[in-house]
Amino acid sequence: MASLILRRPWEKLLAYVVLSITGFVMVFPFIYMVLSSLKPSTEVVQVPPTLWPSEIRWSNYVEVLNIVPLGTQLINTVIVTALVVLGWVITSVLAGYAFARLEFPGREFWFGAYLATLMVPFAVLIVPMYRLMLVFGWVDRLEALIIPWLFTAYGTFLLRQFFMSVPKDLEDAALIDGASHWGILFRIFLPLARPAIATLATFAFLYAWNSFLWPLIIISSPARKVVTQGLVDLQALYAARVDLIMAGSTLAILPTLIVFLFAQRYFIEGIATSGLAGR
Repeated sequence: MASLILRRPWEKLLAYVVLSITGFVMVFPFIYMVLSSLKPSTEVVQVPPTLWPSEIRWSNYVEVLNIVPLGTQLINTVIVTALVVLGWVITSVLAGYAFARLEFPGREFWFGAYLATLMVPFAVLIVPMYRLMLVFGWVDRLEALIIPWLFTAYGTFLLRQFFMSVPKDLEDAALIDGASHWGILFRIFLPLARPAIATLATFAFLYAWNSFLWPLIIISSPARKVVTQGLVDLQALYAARVDLIMAGSTLAILPTLIVFLFAQRYFIEGIATSGLAGR
């Protein structure tokens, strides 16, 4: 499509220039954050501001880890994120296959009801979820950050749409050969669904790692907090030390940046896949 629209060399050159400038504008705040995290505290707030640090201070990162238990909070975040990603993948694969390929009474109704939960604002769920956590004794525990988020209507919709796009002939051939639904799922559908599963895992990672409001409500102990809460504590305690805030923000965003760089193809693919039309 682009080759049909941009036929002339100068049009392509103009498009590359515009895209390059736009990309630089979008990535510049991250570059400035990283460089500011390496500056002395007085240099970060000086006017006019400078881009490159006059003196590289790696000690800012060490100081951040000593002030706030950011290391422990990073470990907590890794544990929570890994389990949430695993939960999203397992439950979405099973539910997506059931809604796509299994016949049972009320299938379309229950699928529509499940999707309807996407329209419920999270603010409406805060109070009942908190009361449930009190009943189970999970307040101020990592279980409250993991178990309620093991299920996702979005992931079920994504996998269901993908499973419905798989030719039914493959399933029929497997049934003739005597395969069970479990065998069909694990031997046929899962290998084909690797791109969709990778897409879902990428979305789950970004969602769980960047979660802030629910951890802020349910977790109060510093040893059980996640990295987003640690950044808030750092800003509250050392609002004047912009260099330390920048260093903490860099540590917090680095894992998501790495994951996105390696999985950006699946991230973009997921936006397109979620719009697949079911049969």
